[in-house]
Amino acid sequence: MKTQYYTAEFLFYEGKFQKNLVLEVSEGTITQVVPVSKVKSQKVRDLGNVALLPGTVNTHNHSFQSLVRGFGDDMNFFDWRDKGIYKYSLNLNSKDIYVGALFAFGEMLKQGVTTVCDFFYIQDGGNDNARAVIQAAKDVGIRLVLARCFYDWAKAPKKYQETPEEARKRYLELVKEYKGNPMVTICPAPHSPHAASETMIKTAFEVAQETHSSFHMHVSEGKYEVEMIQKEKGLTPLLYLEKLGIVTDKMVVIHGVWFTDSEIALMAERGVKLSYNPSSNMFLGDGITPIQKMLDQHITIGLGTDGACSNNKTSIFEEMRMAALLQKVYLLDSSALSAERVFQMGTHNGGKVLGLPIGKLEAGHRADFVTLDLNCLEMQPLQNLHKNVVYSFSPRAIQDVYVQGKKVFSKGEILTVPEEEIIQRVKKVTQGWRPSPLSPPSRGGVRGG
Repeated sequence: MKTQYYTAEFLFYEGKFQKNLVLEVSEGTITQVVPVSKVKSQKVRDLGNVALLPGTVNTHNHSFQSLVRGFGDDMNFFDWRDKGIYKYSLNLNSKDIYVGALFAFGEMLKQGVTTVCDFFYIQDGGNDNARAVIQAAKDVGIRLVLARCFYDWAKAPKKYQETPEEARKRYLELVKEYKGNPMVTICPAPHSPHAASETMIKTAFEVAQETHSSFHMHVSEGKYEVEMIQKEKGLTPLLYLEKLGIVTDKMVVIHGVWFTDSEIALMAERGVKLSYNPSSNMFLGDGITPIQKMLDQHITIGLGTDGACSNNKTSIFEEMRMAALLQKVYLLDSSALSAERVFQMGTHNGGKVLGLPIGKLEAGHRADFVTLDLNCLEMQPLQNLHKNVVYSFSPRAIQDVYVQGKKVFSKGEILTVPEEEIIQRVKKVTQGWRPSPLSPPSRGGVRGG
C-alpha cells in the first residue's frame, strides 16, 4: 500500500481542531502529521469541507444482543434477563451469531466506531461462535478486541457455561490462531464476581499473564450484586477480587457503578482501567458511576455502549454526551466533565483501555479515522466545533470512515457488506420472534447477561 496524504478543513491534532495540516498514512499506520506546506500539493488528497478526527473506540459491547434489541425494553431486571437475553440467545447457532455481529458492527461503522471490544459469552460451540464474531468483524472491516468470556455460574444457561479447563484451552487456541493479526486482539474476560467462580477467575487471570494480555470483567454494575458478594464473601466486589490477587494494571473493570471510595483508591493505586457505559447504566436503572472521583485519582476511563438489549444505540458520540450530562446532574455542577474530557474518553482513552495504538492522530497509531461534514446544521457554529461534536452531534454528519487506512463507509453506505444484505439476514434470524408481556416492576437483581 503506497503512502497516502490527507488534508481537510480541520484536523484534530494535539487536543484541538486545527487547519492546514496533512495526515500521512502508510501500511495502515499514521506516519506523521505535518503542516500542508511540507508536502507537495499534488500528493495530497483534499477531503474538502470536513473535520478529520480519530475513529471512536467502543470498549464494551455484546454484539449478538443487537438481534435482541427492543425485546427487553422497559422490563424489570429479571424479565429483561429471562424474557430478553436468555429467551432468544439460547436458540442462536454460529450462523445466527455471525449475523448478530454483522448487524452490530455494521451499525457501529455508521456511527463512527472504528474499534470495538466484544465481550462474548455464548460458548456452546467451543470456539466456533467466537470465530463467527471475528469473521463478521473482518467482513465489515472494523477493528475487533474479542474479550473471550470465562463463565461457570451454575444458575446461568448451559449454553454460556464452561469448565475452567475448557475456557483456558479454547482461549489459548484463539490467541494462537489470530496472533499477529493487526485487526484482531483476543483477551480473557471472567464474566463477573458472581458469574465466575474463584477458580475460573484465577484461571482467566493466569492466562492473561501467560499471554501478556489485559483482562475484562463486569464489576459492581448493580447494587444487588454488591450486596450478594458482601453476603457471600464478606467483602465488596473489588476488595474480594483483591483478595484473589487479580487487581493489577492489566484489569479492565466494566461499569464500576457502586464502587466505594476505598475501591476507587485501590483502582488508582493498581492502575486498573474502566469501561464506562452510561446509557446502559441508565437503561437498566443501575445507577451513576462516580466518574469525577475516578478522574480526580487519574484513573483511565474509556466509553462503551454495552449490548443493544441494554442500550438500543451503538454510538460512542452518544455515550460522550450521556457521560458528560450524567456527571453534571449527579454533581449538581454544570462545569463538571467537559466535552473535551469525554471526547478523549471516547477516542484516545479507549485505546489506552484496550491497550492498542488507536484513538489518536499521531505517528505510530493505526490509521482509523472519520470525517464529519461541516455543512451540517448540528456542527454550527464552527467556532465551537469541539463542543458541538459532543453535545449536538448527529450521525448524519459522518461522511467517511477509515479503518487501518481503508475506507469502509462513505456517504451513508457501508462499503464492505451491503446494508440491505445485513437487514435481510437479521429479518431471517428474528422472524417469528415476539416480545414478551411486561411484568410488574422489581427493585433490581444480579446480572447474568
